[in-house]
Amino acid sequence: MVGSKAGDRKFRIVRTVAEFREQVSAWHRNDLRVGFVPTMGALHVGHMSLIRRAQEMTDRTVASIFVNPRQFGPNEDFAVYPRAEGKDTLLLAEGGVDLLFAPSVEEMYPGGAVTKVSVPGIGDILEGEYRPGFFTGVATVVTKLLLQAQPDVAVFGEKDYQQLLVIRRMVQDLDIPVQIEGAPTEREDDGLACSSRNQYLTENERAVAPQLYQIINAVAERYRKGERPPELTHWGKQALLDAGFGHVDYLEVRDAETLQGLSDPARAARVLVAAWLGKPRLIDNVPV
Repeated sequence: MVGSKAGDRKFRIVRTVAEFREQVSAWHRNDLRVGFVPTMGALHVGHMSLIRRAQEMTDRTVASIFVNPRQFGPNEDFAVYPRAEGKDTLLLAEGGVDLLFAPSVEEMYPGGAVTKVSVPGIGDILEGEYRPGFFTGVATVVTKLLLQAQPDVAVFGEKDYQQLLVIRRMVQDLDIPVQIEGAPTEREDDGLACSSRNQYLTENERAVAPQLYQIINAVAERYRKGERPPELTHWGKQALLDAGFGHVDYLEVRDAETLQGLSDPARAARVLVAAWLGKPRLIDNVPV
């Protein structure tokens, strides 16, 4: 942690925006830096790594749990998204979080709220193409949460790399005074990125799933050695299908800052993938 200034370190849960703002404002009045990790619950070790990163950078750490209905598409069932607030609350308390904000849908979107925040361009490609409206839902709720909390630092995982870039663009464009920090992807011992989706994998699918990471690492290595898309990405997609994945939405090597196609091989790049393995849709990425 940044410091150990005096203050009540007892874990609290608040459910209204007013209580949320009151507590964070009190910390700021005492010159305490506040870190924020927004989540949709169903917490795992990946989320807790974001908490630890926030704790390293600030004096007080806040997390939120809110299953945001506005980022679910027509074929994505908001009603069955995993919810385990009791377990999640215990993890956060044991992990040293100071405050949990767990609002209702009515608290977050009162009175039929209609305003939306969209990030055209970077929000329309890759995930945005396959999940129309997804990033508008994400950008809207994250904007609200950042304005409600007004933290000094907000931490997001690099596993959702495109989301991280969308949020950075949004914060820059809207002049929201917060530092957006990306944290490295937390992985299982076999390389599979930690995700709440992993719980839906069957035993056989779980044995196949680590090949997602292996194959995109192979794509990155081959790109470093001079191979270029589209032949390289075609190879990667076929390798995933041969491994047992049912469908590949995308596997691309893109500019690491813009996610556009690469016109200059000297620029930093990222390999990004979304592929179906049974019912779960797994996403991952690695730097080049």
